[in-house]
Amino acid sequence: MFNMQGLTNTEKYLLKYIEEHLELIPSISIVKLSEEANVSTASIVRTMKKLGYDGFTSFKYDLKKQYQLSNKEFPTFNSLEIVDKKIQDVVDKNEQEVRKTIEQLDSKTIEDAMQAIFGARKVFIFSRGLSEMIASEMEIKFHLLERTCEQYVDPNIIKTISHRLNEQDLAIIVSLNGHTEELVEAAKVCHKNEVPIIVITANGTSPLARLSDITFVGFKSEDSYFPEYEVRSRLPLQIISRILLDAYAIRVAHKRENTKKVF
Repeated sequence: MFNMQGLTNTEKYLLKYIEEHLELIPSISIVKLSEEANVSTASIVRTMKKLGYDGFTSFKYDLKKQYQLSNKEFPTFNSLEIVDKKIQDVVDKNEQEVRKTIEQLDSKTIEDAMQAIFGARKVFIFSRGLSEMIASEMEIKFHLLERTCEQYVDPNIIKTISHRLNEQDLAIIVSLNGHTEELVEAAKVCHKNEVPIIVITANGTSPLARLSDITFVGFKSEDSYFPEYEVRSRLPLQIISRILLDAYAIRVAHKRENTKKVF
């Protein structure tokens, strides 16, 4: 069945094992095959690649196709079909979050945010939890664009720093649910001191959204693959932050180009 030319003894042994247990292959995982055949998962992957496949799953799909084309009675591939459906559900969920988030964005709101960023003496970014990664990326990009920026994630420091901001500064707050206590408290202080506030969230009716001057709301799917934990997807917030920073980068480049023309 398989071309053994150029294979190591281990790889030949693995293929012989597969041939002898072909009826089990459709429903077996690479880890289980590794245990049953007593070879490493790395050896399985390398063997599949030598046969021209991307990996073990790719091999199983091709095996299914071969059985179907030959009209043979083939082993059940139900597990593959179940996995197919579940993976497609994951793809659809992420596609929906990206598409609907982009649909909810308004060019006029983006323009308002650009003006606020350009006009600020200094940009301060506040975030907590998993949203910190988005805030960190924003801070790095602002620095690359020579925009004075500071990011804070510690709850006590956020509360302290918020009192130091004035109307010449800009606060950007990144929060998925918009209810994080220390972020809401910081927003209240900024609001009281007339500090412009940009909020990036997935909850347009949250306390943070109500306190902000410019609000970007991403679409958050109701489904979660980690229901016991507050680790829902930050993809909508990532999309918004990326668009904002890309737009800002374009404006900075345009401004520099115009400055060169003047001189």
